[in-house]
Amino acid sequence: MSFVPLKSLEASAHPAATDAGGKESLQLGITGMHCAACVGRVEQALASVEGVSSAAVNLATERAQVRLSRPIDLQALIGAVRRAGYDAHAMDAAGHDHAAHLRALDAASLRRRFVIAAALTAPVVVLGNFGMLAPLNRIPMLLQNLIQLVLTTPVQLWAGWSFVIGAWRSVRRRVADMDLLVGLGTLTAFTYSTVATLAPQWIPGAGGVAPVYFDTAAVIITLILLGRLLEARARAGTSSAMKRLLDLSPRTARRVVDGVTEDAPLDRIVPGDILLVRPGEKVPVDGVVIDGSSSIDASMLTGEPIPVEVGPGATVTGATVNQSGAFHMRAERVGADSMLMQIVRLVEQAQSSKAEVARLADRVVAVFVPVVITIALIAFVLWLVFGPEPRFAHALLTLVAVLIIACPCALGLATPTALIVGTGRGAELGVLIRGADVLEAAEGAQVIVFDKTGTLTRGRPELTDVIPVPGTSEERVLALAAALERPSEHPLAAGVLRGAKARAVPRLEPEDFAAVPGRGVIGVVEGRALVLGTASLLADQGADVAPLAADAARLEAEGRTVLFLAENGALLGLLALADTLKPDAANVVRALEARGMEVWMITGDNARTAHAVARAAGIAPSRVMAEVLPAEKSAKVRALQADGRKVVMVGDGINDAPALAQADVGIAMGGGTDIAMEASGITLVRGDLAGVEIALRLARRTMQVIRQNLFWAFIYNALGIPIAAGLLYVFLRPGGPIGPVFGWEGTLHPMLASVAMALSSVSVMTSSLRLRGFR
Repeated sequence: MSFVPLKSLEASAHPAATDAGGKESLQLGITGMHCAACVGRVEQALASVEGVSSAAVNLATERAQVRLSRPIDLQALIGAVRRAGYDAHAMDAAGHDHAAHLRALDAASLRRRFVIAAALTAPVVVLGNFGMLAPLNRIPMLLQNLIQLVLTTPVQLWAGWSFVIGAWRSVRRRVADMDLLVGLGTLTAFTYSTVATLAPQWIPGAGGVAPVYFDTAAVIITLILLGRLLEARARAGTSSAMKRLLDLSPRTARRVVDGVTEDAPLDRIVPGDILLVRPGEKVPVDGVVIDGSSSIDASMLTGEPIPVEVGPGATVTGATVNQSGAFHMRAERVGADSMLMQIVRLVEQAQSSKAEVARLADRVVAVFVPVVITIALIAFVLWLVFGPEPRFAHALLTLVAVLIIACPCALGLATPTALIVGTGRGAELGVLIRGADVLEAAEGAQVIVFDKTGTLTRGRPELTDVIPVPGTSEERVLALAAALERPSEHPLAAGVLRGAKARAVPRLEPEDFAAVPGRGVIGVVEGRALVLGTASLLADQGADVAPLAADAARLEAEGRTVLFLAENGALLGLLALADTLKPDAANVVRALEARGMEVWMITGDNARTAHAVARAAGIAPSRVMAEVLPAEKSAKVRALQADGRKVVMVGDGINDAPALAQADVGIAMGGGTDIAMEASGITLVRGDLAGVEIALRLARRTMQVIRQNLFWAFIYNALGIPIAAGLLYVFLRPGGPIGPVFGWEGTLHPMLASVAMALSSVSVMTSSLRLRGFR
């Protein structure tokens, strides 16, 4: 069996390439994004450039996939992104991002700002909330306010300066986002508190000391910095996984020039070079074997545990492992054209091509922020014109109260707190979930696609049958076969040895041993010449397999690998091995179908084996996709998505990564590769298929809590903002329709607004904590 390399997605080292739709495309690295609103602005900026047919920006990987209707200047795209308030940089044809060190510096700066902000905020919170209690009440209130001012100033003007800049950019661009609300709210609370500390006489009714709200500004900034730090770490994990995938290729290759072998850096290998590959080495590039033969471990690409036998004319793929035998090969596809690099690009393009699922809070922020600001300004003007004396002071207090009560604590905490609790509970159950977009997609999933090897099956060949000829026992056949396989490192040998150990057959030692690549092994045990392998190998050794031919045909029809055993030219029996189904696979398939989901299986293995596994798992024959290459897996998933259905892909290998990224939700088995896990939104730590159903149920429950949190956060704003603006003053003022109630005249002091804001945050967090009881 040989592997046919995928068609090249890029024809040159230029960053533009031809995508699956036939149009030129290129990738840009983007920095400075923080939310779905940022993604939308960058996409709009890129799409506005003449010659761009579409642009898709991925917040997690900080990359933009741009499709072009005609060649354009790269600097025009970078300039458009920069004018939108962000930064962009080019990436080379292989997808290497050369701004990784800049992101590392940004992450370090963000971490430093958060740590210092948290350290300064802690005492501010203590003084702001418990300053009136002993022993803090011994410190004069004015001195407490001054201490809070000193501690909060670097939080507001250094750690939180990016929010101020973001708010200013939002004003310049005439757009409303969370930066604008955070910047306005924290600056208003900080400025008002600074005035109340340094000039309390300007605050009506303050006496000698006015209340301050430094803790409001400091806590908001610190919490949002924490959220962005967690986002930055998640993005760094994605980048490091891609780097590990690229590191699968060897650094050098053994090039043969005029009969002399030399070590050459991989980037100097060109198509047509003749390369030598020795046992145990990785195949350096994609190419064709021209002489020699060997067994190639291609599980990195195919997921199949049994090595592939290659000889002259066979295609080999870079980064696969040469297990036995040396061979010469002719390089054909190198660098960006190699299958490994195509898998990298398939993962990234699939991620970028998906519409970014906006966070629920960001969906309404474009309306919420301008409405809040408008209400605050209208209230300020009305109080300034119609309010009681001193009018300006009352108007200013109302403006501050509206902006403080509208600060996005509850709104900003609604999603992350539910995520933290929900994903934490998932982790306890062995399910790791990346974020809100994954949960949202998983909640509405209708189709689930399982990879076969290592996902539905154990991922390694296991002994299933031992059939002796009449007059010989199963124990004898297995003991001799195990003795012969003991020196071998072949996966089939390991399966035979595990089977022998499980059945406790007597241990025998070989006296001589030799492997016949691709066919089997020969040797001497207890003075008898033995041969174990294919029917053709036994025929060459003079043994007739006809007595067990019918049994062999039946087992092979069930997708099993058959090995014949002969002694001194006489057939003793056969052994069958197969990659067996995981114990819980059939139950999980039934449970998912009971929920109304379509269950499919996809594999690179042959159709006979695939249908045998599907039958055992309870998957309908019409939903089996066999002999599918890595690039084709993502296309198959895309086809299932074509009618608008949400698709979940479950896999564990590098060959599954493009499909995992293409799916609405990728679920990786914990025992799989790093790339599979990084391309997925959900990872099952224990590799237990029952985790698939747990993940889908947890996603639904967590999304319910997020929506409830957002509902209550918005209800709080809907009720709190009008009260802070003074709406009730019309009814409760002295002489009003119903007069003061319990001495309250209908106005909301900023201090009460701050308390109300804190209570809304507590209610959201309490709601999220319900997820700890998920079963």
